[in-house]
This record gives sequence, structure tokens and C-alpha cells, in this order.
Amino acid sequence: MVRVENLAKSGIKSIPKEYVRPEEELINMGDVFEQEKKKEGPEVPTVDLKEMESEDEEVRRSCRERLKKAAEEWGVMQLVNHGIPIELINAVKESGEAFFALPVEEKEKYANEQSSGNVQGYGSKLANNASGQLEWQDYLFHLIFPEDKCDLSIWPKTPSRYTEVTSEYARHLRKLASKILGMLSLGLGLEEGRLEEEVGGMEELLLQLKINYYPICPQPEKALGVEAHTDVSSLTFLLHNMVPGLQLFYDGNWVTAKCVPDSIFMHVGDTIEILSNGKYKSILHRGMVNKEKIRISWAVFCEPPKDKIVLKPLPELVSDAEPARFPPRTFTQHIQHKLFRKTEEPVGADQTK
Repeated sequence: MVRVENLAKSGIKSIPKEYVRPEEELINMGDVFEQEKKKEGPEVPTVDLKEMESEDEEVRRSCRERLKKAAEEWGVMQLVNHGIPIELINAVKESGEAFFALPVEEKEKYANEQSSGNVQGYGSKLANNASGQLEWQDYLFHLIFPEDKCDLSIWPKTPSRYTEVTSEYARHLRKLASKILGMLSLGLGLEEGRLEEEVGGMEELLLQLKINYYPICPQPEKALGVEAHTDVSSLTFLLHNMVPGLQLFYDGNWVTAKCVPDSIFMHVGDTIEILSNGKYKSILHRGMVNKEKIRISWAVFCEPPKDKIVLKPLPELVSDAEPARFPPRTFTQHIQHKLFRKTEEPVGADQTK
């Protein structure tokens, strides 16, 4: 398996053809550093969660409304004052950076076996589309919550604090997921615990961590770190090393997300879009690369159990005026449906249905 890190360090001036994206994907592929600095144009909304601690119900209601509006219009938001200690977030980032700073042969000890269906561990994306194209990234992927379902044998032993800080972060993030799901439920006129119950509750909702490592790329205008997609999860929480690269397809254009210090970037995933009957959006997004700085992101996907729950629009949100927009499917069936559509439809087609 060729690691992108090795390719990047080999001194190549042009990227191998399997990493070159087709012309229709190369729209708005300018310099991400310049794009992030843009003052004009749409900007990802910011939601200050400190307001949810207010004793004033009006302040709390206003915060819920802002989160609801962001979920309806964008499907993504920057969460600030989210309650997770910044020291812990920095420790998580430092641990991930230390793992990827190890020699590739050391990281290979944690390599996954994608051909046998085992995606947990250290890896690089296999081509899963008809054209056989690859993405300019390596990654580390594993379950981090519930703790009793985690296989610690595949967690990095170096750096030594990796397990401790990642586990602590997972516990904090699980509480934050509950808070967000509660706010989103109320925004739909449902009981506060409804969405969380529908995605598996405390026992069954899985938190999967994927650390994405995007090496410097000699031809960033021709490659993608992650191709355009929507997340299948219920929610996705994202940290990054303050190097821009995330782009969102909003209102017909690709918008580069700004790097907000100490924030957590949050996506609404397909699962919540389906349950809300499309009231909340799962936005198309992609990861850009550059020739100046390594970019690293920490994505945690909050996923329902694969086969236990049938995902479909909640009956309270379906009517003659607003019929169900999505057929009933298990989480596994939804993933398979998306993979099938990906080979059949052009890039940018709506793959959430």
C-alpha cells in the first residue's frame, strides 16, 4: 500500500495520475489560504453554547433558535464555548500530531486490512469509485465510545498519553452530542430526548474517530484530500490544526470554512437529515490540500448502530403537505445505497436520498 506521506516526501513535482481529479471536480480549487481570508461572501454560522447555561430561559431559547437556523440553512456550524476544556483539546491534537510524526514503518504496525473489511487502524483510502481515483490523505480510524466496545489493542501506544486523552475527549464529546441532539429535537417540536433515542441512545450510539493527515501536495490545484460527500453520521464533530482546507457546497458555490480558534466544527449528518425529513441539512463538503502546510483534522462521527434501527422520517414530521422524503433503511443499507449511487451518478449529484 502506497502511503501519501511517502509520496509527498519523495520529492515528486507532479502527482501520480490516480490522484488527479476530473475537470468537473476542480471548480473553485484556488489557494485555500487566500480563500480563507476573504471578507465578502457567506460564512459558516457560529453558535455560542455558553448561552445554554444561562438562567434566563429567553437567552437559552435564543441559542436554540440560532442552532436550529444553522442546521436548517447550512447543516454545519462553529461551536464556541462548548464546555470541553481547551487544554484537553490541545492534548488530543498534540497526541495525534505525535502519532503522525512517527516514521511510516512505525505507523504500519497499526495498519488496517481494508480488503478484508477491517477499516479500523492506520490506512490510506482505497479507490471505491468507478474511475479508481485516490485521495491525498492518510488516516487513523478507530472507535472511541462506548468504552466497553473499544479495541484498545489497535490504539497507538506512542505517544504514551494517546489513550488517556482520547478516552477523556470521547467522554466529553458524548455529553456534548446529547446536548446538541436535545437542542435539535426541541427545534423540531419534539421531546428533548427524542432524536438521541432514535439514533441509539447512550448504549448504542457509536463515536468513531478519524484523524485525517493531509501531506503537502506539489499540485494542490489537481488533487483533493477528501472528495465531495455528505456525512452518513447523525452528527460529526471536527477539530483541526488551524490550517484551512474544509470547503462546503452552499447556495451553489464552494465556500472555504474559516479557522476559528478553540471552536469545534459540527456537521449535521444524513441520519439527522433523514429523521427530520429534510428540515435539517446534511451539506456536501470536501477537503482541500496545499503545497505549504500539512493539514490534520480530527473527525468524530456519531453513528447509529448499523442494523438495529431503521432510519426514516419521524411520523410527527410527515403529513400530506410534507410527505416522507426518504425511504426506510438501516444505517448499513443507507451506506450501501450511497456507495452504489456514487458509481452511477455524476459528482455533486444529491447523494443524500
